Amino acid sequence: MNKLVIIPTYNEKENIEKIARKVFSLPGDFHLLVVDDGSPDGTADIIKGLQQEFGGRLHILERKGKLGLGTAYIAGFKWALERDYEYIFEMDADFSHNPDDLPRLYEACAKGADVVVGSRYTTGGKVVNWPWDRIFISKGGALYTRLILWMPVNDPTAGFVCYNRKVLTTIPLDEVHFVGYAFQIEMKYRAWRLGYKIMEVPITFQDRIEGVSKMSSNIIKEAMIGVWKMKGF
Repeated sequence: MNKLVIIPTYNEKENIEKIARKVFSLPGDFHLLVVDDGSPDGTADIIKGLQQEFGGRLHILERKGKLGLGTAYIAGFKWALERDYEYIFEMDADFSHNPDDLPRLYEACAKGADVVVGSRYTTGGKVVNWPWDRIFISKGGALYTRLILWMPVNDPTAGFVCYNRKVLTTIPLDEVHFVGYAFQIEMKYRAWRLGYKIMEVPITFQDRIEGVSKMSSNIIKEAMIGVWKMKGF
């Protein structure tokens, strides 16, 4: 019991059972924690129904209200550390991150990396089915972040990540307050500043087919302002 995948959800009934079954079909005994923010579409009920089938490998953490991606992951990290998981993953519910890449991220972490990023923008990585404006914003944000923080990560806003538990025990999780893209940047930046080794593994990122994107202008604005605040860490 050393690998836990954390998936935050809000209205993901179209995807959650399929993504859970895919994760459990992989070699390596991955466990799954769904952090659900009170989805009114019944996402949590689907997971509870699957728990009888998958037993102790499938878990759910229910929260009241839409509290944000960053706080969902922080809650998941704390839950994982309390239960002694060694490798802790972030992944979206909508198949934009391919679960088949989980073993590759784990292998890189097990071989010595402290943080492994499933990267769209390292050599071999790519984006599929995204409109040009989303690609422009994403790549521009990555360049903007590197120019300000000088952090050697090509895809700092990536949300497909594997952490060695020692990283999450060292980062002061209660001091991490950003919620969107800025949360992803902050976690990598804090790990890098602490001297941890970050490795990027190329992935193919595909836009969601089912469900609704949670992207908003506020998330983008938070990231643009947030990187300047991070310089003071």
